Amino acid sequence: MAHPTAAQGFRDRLERVIAQAGLNQAGFARHVGIDRSTLSQLLSADNDRLPRAETLVAIAKGCRISIDWLLGLSQREQVGAELVEAVLTIETQAHAPFDERFLRWHAEAAGRKLRTVPMSFPDFMKTDEVMRFEYAAALGPEPNPLLTERRRHIIASIRDGGEMEACVSLQALQAFAEGRSQWQGLDAPARHAQLNAMAALTDELYPTLRLHLYDLRQTYSAPFTVFGHSRAAVYLGPTYLVLNASEHIRMLTRRFDDIVRSASIQPHATAAFLRDLAAPLPVRPLSLMNAG
Repeated sequence: MAHPTAAQGFRDRLERVIAQAGLNQAGFARHVGIDRSTLSQLLSADNDRLPRAETLVAIAKGCRISIDWLLGLSQREQVGAELVEAVLTIETQAHAPFDERFLRWHAEAAGRKLRTVPMSFPDFMKTDEVMRFEYAAALGPEPNPLLTERRRHIIASIRDGGEMEACVSLQALQAFAEGRSQWQGLDAPARHAQLNAMAALTDELYPTLRLHLYDLRQTYSAPFTVFGHSRAAVYLGPTYLVLNASEHIRMLTRRFDDIVRSASIQPHATAAFLRDLAAPLPVRPLSLMNAG
């Protein structure tokens, strides 16, 4: 709960912004892209709470004003666009979730704990053959030497004590093991080699690297990574949504922790699970396959 004086100060400045815009409440809400009910609540004399981070960003961006000014932390009003970009940016041309920007953000967060929910399983744990298959359209038929080298750098940083946690869905691993979904066409020896390599790396780097396996029937998450306390990135296909505000980073950190708590297989058992997946599937007798 915000201090009543802070809430009142925000309300006074918001009323000033609305007056300067020359709009009524409904028009202002549409202009900045927030719900009219949210705006009414913020303007209520009985309200003693400051707005959520996304609401602050919407008002600041829509009116080109400073979030710090809205909160009474600065006397400078017109900073707007620069401040909003510092809080939230959109990075395009993200042909793969594991590109040079990801690696740069990882390097900038050196010494801090990283948390990631990948699309399938962590790219830095993938063999060159799997990377070539998965990202052929984006990265070309041959692995990028720079990406390969930086992938090794991530592994080396974990060996040196850097902490990383990853949440991977059981269904993604099962689909990979069986060559389903996007993995159709990747031959079985390559898939089995990948699972065994990942199991070996998981064993070697535990506990500084921890893989939590969760069930998609119980929880769901878009791919995202939290780089320490300074940055978080949500992967949206060809776009990264990059969040730098402390509240956004804490929100995604809490979401990661929720997935960890729901995990079906804990990190100490992950390597054994991967090796079981890598084992050839037993051939069922024809009589059983035709039964029922």
